[in-house]
Amino acid sequence: MILSDRDIARYMKKGVISITPAPKKEQIGPASIDLTLSNEFWKPKKKIHKIDISKVGFSDVMEGFTAAAVELKPGDMILGKTVERIELPANISGRLEGRSSFARLGLAIHVTSSFIQPGSRNHQILEIVNFSKQKILIRAGMRLSQVIFEELMSSTSRPYAKFGRIARDQ
Repeated sequence: MILSDRDIARYMKKGVISITPAPKKEQIGPASIDLTLSNEFWKPKKKIHKIDISKVGFSDVMEGFTAAAVELKPGDMILGKTVERIELPANISGRLEGRSSFARLGLAIHVTSSFIQPGSRNHQILEIVNFSKQKILIRAGMRLSQVIFEELMSSTSRPYAKFGRIARDQ
């Protein structure tokens, strides 16, 4: 079951779902919450020409940086971090979605990892790709993505904050 704005507000008030900093009223949609882009990013290292994913890890090919704004050329991909840290119980998961107004301009906000595991406690990492033929400028503070919450029929026996291997404490 997808949570409505009323469900989300009720769960946040009870502390079932925690979002830090708390979203402003204008961030809450009918069944989602807009998330804000921070100034923390990762980009591919310049000297990498080929990635053998069976042999290298994230830190081997990506480098972090901070910036108030980032210009993406056509085809560029970077990772961005949300300002908000989301904490979910073992019976609620989330799904990241891009916002349609940016998608219509050719900006994809996540490529494949849109699922937020039940029991997560972290900031979200956004896979940002410019699919347009023009340069696109993104800025820290923009609400590029949204999260949709779904209630599981039963709690997971393996909450992500306890059993997940990647991004437990972002």
